[in-house]
Amino acid sequence: MDHLSSLLAYKIIAVLAWLVLLLVAERMFPMARVVGGLKRVAKNLSLAGFNALVSPLIVVPVSAYAASHALGWRPEWWGGWTGLVLDILVLDLWIYWWHRANHRWPLLWRFHEVHHLDEFLDASSALRFHFGEVVISSLVRAAVILALGVPLMSVVVFETLLAFNTMFHHSDLRLPKRLERALSFVIVTPSIHWVHHHAIRSDTDSNYASLLSVWDRLFGSRSATVRTPEMAIGTQELKDRGIAGLLARPFEPR
Repeated sequence: MDHLSSLLAYKIIAVLAWLVLLLVAERMFPMARVVGGLKRVAKNLSLAGFNALVSPLIVVPVSAYAASHALGWRPEWWGGWTGLVLDILVLDLWIYWWHRANHRWPLLWRFHEVHHLDEFLDASSALRFHFGEVVISSLVRAAVILALGVPLMSVVVFETLLAFNTMFHHSDLRLPKRLERALSFVIVTPSIHWVHHHAIRSDTDSNYASLLSVWDRLFGSRSATVRTPEMAIGTQELKDRGIAGLLARPFEPR
């Protein structure tokens, strides 16, 4: 448990440092005109605060339990650095399909919609999720960890990489076109993920990848829409809400 606590502490420090760096950098070199300002960021961070309270109570224990009770079928070659790389690929593929399911299944969309109601994107948007989605996702992920025998180290490394890249691809950071084009062949960049948040449902239901960009190309879910600075962000015919409204949104009659 001490080892797990140390890993999580290092992860939290690294993620927070990256968040602050991106929040500063994207305001110095923005791609689109900033909307909402600090009030919006504070709302997103408040939602992240709710999830931070849920995480040590549910998410971390569930993941740790699944990793320590994983099925022991993994061959010896699926270990070490090779195993870590394979685990990252498998977990990233799982989260692609899980993200896609959140858009296709009405019950899951009720919670995931809170993330899409944000009417602008910056690094803080990557932390804006309803706690219900966080809990449901952790339970499903635990089943994947348990079935595939994924060790805890692989889970922590993947989650750290995922946190870094989700904050990056939600950011408003303006990158040199050649650099972003080169990066987009490997990882999800802002030019890809902003289209996923386009307030047009056909684009919202595309570009599901979170870490590696290959999955959308492989499974035919990549949108042909090109990101522009004027692109409308959010959900069609719906407006963003205050914190109380966002927390209540999944439970409202439809």
